[in-house]
Amino acid sequence: MTRTAPIFASAGPTVSRAGSSDRAIAAWLLACCALVFAMVVVGGVTRLTHSGLSIVEWQPIVGTLPPLDEAQWQATFEKYKLTPEYKLVNAGMSLDEFKGIFWWEYYHRLLGRLIGFAFLLPFLWFLLRRRIPEGYGLPLAGIFLLGGLQGAMGWYMVKSGLVEDPRVSQFRLTAHLGLAFVIFGAMQWVAMSLLFPGRVEAGRESVRSARRWAGWLAVLVFAMVLTGGFVAGIRAGFAYNTFPLMNGSLVPPEIMMIEPWWRNFFWNMATVQFDHRLGAWLLALLVPVLWWKVLRADVPARARTGAHLMLAMLAVQVALGITTLLLVVPLPLAAAHQAGAVLLFASALNLAHALRRA
Repeated sequence: MTRTAPIFASAGPTVSRAGSSDRAIAAWLLACCALVFAMVVVGGVTRLTHSGLSIVEWQPIVGTLPPLDEAQWQATFEKYKLTPEYKLVNAGMSLDEFKGIFWWEYYHRLLGRLIGFAFLLPFLWFLLRRRIPEGYGLPLAGIFLLGGLQGAMGWYMVKSGLVEDPRVSQFRLTAHLGLAFVIFGAMQWVAMSLLFPGRVEAGRESVRSARRWAGWLAVLVFAMVLTGGFVAGIRAGFAYNTFPLMNGSLVPPEIMMIEPWWRNFFWNMATVQFDHRLGAWLLALLVPVLWWKVLRADVPARARTGAHLMLAMLAVQVALGITTLLLVVPLPLAAAHQAGAVLLFASALNLAHALRRA
């Protein structure tokens, strides 16, 4: 049996093998990861269809139900008509057209509520039955708090678009996206720690080198996600739709045209897209090196499989990114590219976890 401890023990995980409780908790967390994955994809579609500002109120409880009759639909539509987005972008939109954008935002928010319940109820059940292994109570509670913060961050992002310029802040959008990946990564890491409690001994320099590379490349993948958030936030993917050059230039001449210089990294389409491309080039060069390091090191089979998986997922994600760019961001490919980012991040975390030090 797996050792249990006081409900919120703060010591580090000390589980020596995956018991029945460990496997049950890991399965629950991985199911929550699948829901967050769906949330990220639906959120991407919501952004790409310009649906995110269609619901102008944040009603965590009452808002669970959509409009149920024509009068409620009309009242919801009238609230949207008061927004700058309707007046400046969608003036004259019909009720049926409004429903088209409303449902994407509604499904996005509904998924958020579903994730909250899917996490909280099993967590309380495991907690009350004292089945949470020693050292995992506080991390799991922290993940729940991050989920609550994410809901508030989502509304904070939407509010930034209910102003004279009806576009959400690229900073808030990127923070919202990044927090989703943090929550996903935290749940995945805890689940893997429960399923695979073994660690890799320090061993030779080749093992230590592979471990360092895996850790830093997981960080680089997360940084790539953040640059992708800025690309989405200022719609930089609709510019420079050529590859490998950017409209004939390796480095576009307008890359530093905004003053002061630092604003280019957040408001200049050329700079923001260049940064995202640069991250992709770095991963394309460094991940094969990591793959080679893992294969030549004395590491468990899980790490070798993880290296193969990460390399393959990177190839898929790069291909999706290039195709999405060349075809000027078609909805299905753009959604697939966002899904690929989650899977690449998951593969990077899996490899880093498989190489973690004893």
